[in-house]
Amino acid sequence: MCGLGGLGYATIVIHRARRQTDYKPVWEDWVWYAVLPYSAYAALAVAALLLRTTTQSAVFVVGAAALALLLIGIHNAWDTVTHVVVTGARGDATKKE
Repeated sequence: MCGLGGLGYATIVIHRARRQTDYKPVWEDWVWYAVLPYSAYAALAVAALLLRTTTQSAVFVVGAAALALLLIGIHNAWDTVTHVVVTGARGDATKKE
């Protein structure tokens, strides 16, 4: 269920990223915010399907998907905070002038 829910959520995120007009995502944004999470959730869903037949491999895939989602989340949080700080600093400098 987590894998399928994640695929649904990733689909919504991709759709919203394509619709927004304030910022044009570059290739790196598409990789970190769309492709990697979608791939990790897809691996999680496939591992759930294979859990009964190849238990040991499926458990390793679940662990790898969880680790991937953790690292993707850390990167995306860092990227977001950096963006807010940099654009906030630019916004403050223009307001004072």
